[in-house]
Amino acid sequence: MRYELFVGLRFTRARKRNSGRNHFISFISLVSMLGIALGVAALIVVLSVMNGFQKEVRARILGVASHVQITGADNRLADWQAVAKEAGVHPQVVAAAPFVNAQGMLLFGAAVRGAVVRGIVPQLEEKVADIGRNMVAGKLEALAPGEFGIVLGAELARALGAIPGDKVTLIAPQGLVTPAGILPRLKQFTVAGLFEVGMFEYDSGLALIHVQDAQKLYGMAENVSGVRLKLQDLFQSRAVARDLMARLRGDIYISDWTRSHANFFRAVQIEKTMMFIILLLIVAVAAFNIVSTLVMAVTDKQPDIAILRTLGASPGGIMQIFIVQGALIGVIGMLLGVAGGIALAVNIDVVVPFLERLLNIRFLSREVYYITELPSDLQRGDVIVIALVSLALSLLATIYPSWRASRVNPAEALRYE
Repeated sequence: MRYELFVGLRFTRARKRNSGRNHFISFISLVSMLGIALGVAALIVVLSVMNGFQKEVRARILGVASHVQITGADNRLADWQAVAKEAGVHPQVVAAAPFVNAQGMLLFGAAVRGAVVRGIVPQLEEKVADIGRNMVAGKLEALAPGEFGIVLGAELARALGAIPGDKVTLIAPQGLVTPAGILPRLKQFTVAGLFEVGMFEYDSGLALIHVQDAQKLYGMAENVSGVRLKLQDLFQSRAVARDLMARLRGDIYISDWTRSHANFFRAVQIEKTMMFIILLLIVAVAAFNIVSTLVMAVTDKQPDIAILRTLGASPGGIMQIFIVQGALIGVIGMLLGVAGGIALAVNIDVVVPFLERLLNIRFLSREVYYITELPSDLQRGDVIVIALVSLALSLLATIYPSWRASRVNPAEALRYE
């Protein structure tokens, strides 16, 4: 064992004649160690919860939206079967479904609500979206061509006051030109079911009808608005979109979920980054407490440093001794924080309900939030980055006190000994 490591470990564990001062230094070292552990654990838990929220919200958005969407010019795409077949050749594409996307106004009694109307083929739509799994009343398969059934978001149905079996009137913005002027195109639809995906944007503003009914109502003949694709790996959507743009011919536009919801996911990423920086300050404060610990240790160990210098220890060797002492505090704190943070992040679904029962409060009320449980997604990369950054801060905090120790004059330190 190199003498720098050996002496550094001895200095960390040594008992000296001035027990009061040594106990105080040991106390500050313990506080620094616990501070680093607390900061590292907090970082791991908070980033895991934010990853969990991001994953949960992304799953809910993509349960309604598509991974990749191919649309035609002027919201019209002819021969969608050929487009779907050609897109399906790509190894990442696992399913395709046509859709008609339009605006409409729903009337029921005295209630009026605007909505996005989506024409779908239920059997194909279930392969690219999760709406069928989130039906709270009725079934998506109830949408049959020519029967003019409609499936509403739960919040939209609540605003209209409609329930399954009721007849609502759908008004299309495309008007009919008559001698009396332009009359709005409208049709009565029977509410065939309700869905609730947990995203207010969709639950309050989306209505589903069969694609053939949508084509008749909006005068699209055999055309559709586009084709929705589901991929094996949703994170490959941008690359798949580029590949399809080079492969498909015609006047079409291809977009993926990272572009259609870019602002939301960019905001989540910025928030995650800012939380990382803010919580990192806790680790930084605890790490720089090592500075005061080592400065007092250097003052206390000046006679020992002087003896080591007279025995031939170099200034660099003295620096390494105190770097070892400070790094030991940082490493132990980091390891405790990583272990505690991982244990808490993995068991967040047990800890949070326990705290709610203990404190008799509800962190995520069902009346306010769609996500009522704290999700956690522990990622190895986050843990590694947090551990390395905390270790780097701890090592950085040892540089100045170690340099001070290397500058100790042996003659001055031993004058009064």
